Amino acid sequence: MAKLEVLRFPDERLRTVAKDVEKVDDNIRQLVSDMFETMREESGIGLAATQVDVHKRVVVMDVSEEQDEPRVFINPKITHKDGSTISEEGCLSVPNNYAKVDRAEKVTVEALNEQGEAFTLDAEGLLAICIQHELDHLKGVLFVDYLSPLKRQRIRKKLEKEARLLAKA
Repeated sequence: MAKLEVLRFPDERLRTVAKDVEKVDDNIRQLVSDMFETMREESGIGLAATQVDVHKRVVVMDVSEEQDEPRVFINPKITHKDGSTISEEGCLSVPNNYAKVDRAEKVTVEALNEQGEAFTLDAEGLLAICIQHELDHLKGVLFVDYLSPLKRQRIRKKLEKEARLLAKA
């Protein structure tokens, strides 16, 4: 396993639309393994391949408190949404910034697992929010895109300043 570099907003590579995985093979399984290691090292609950500069439709997540329920979504597609909920979200690509985002309360997602087997999952609560957040990444969308231009600009400037300070250190 290897820890991967997580791209940070406003990196334009985060805006790349991911392509479908044509074949679930050992390369994809290695990517999944590396993404889990990276997500855990960064103390996240979800990670999309786009965030580690791999533009394939692969998402890993674990929203359990014990971090013992890993989930893999390859070529995921939300087929149904229901209800509405507002919750505070953060993102490994937008570190130390949180904002309230309106999402569907329940979703149904179809995807492949790391064995290439198709499955359907009905999700609600944190899992449903995380699925919507990570699938947005595959479309090049970040949670800050749901905020006002002023709030988005404030976060952008703050992160650019932090990046400059890190570069000087």
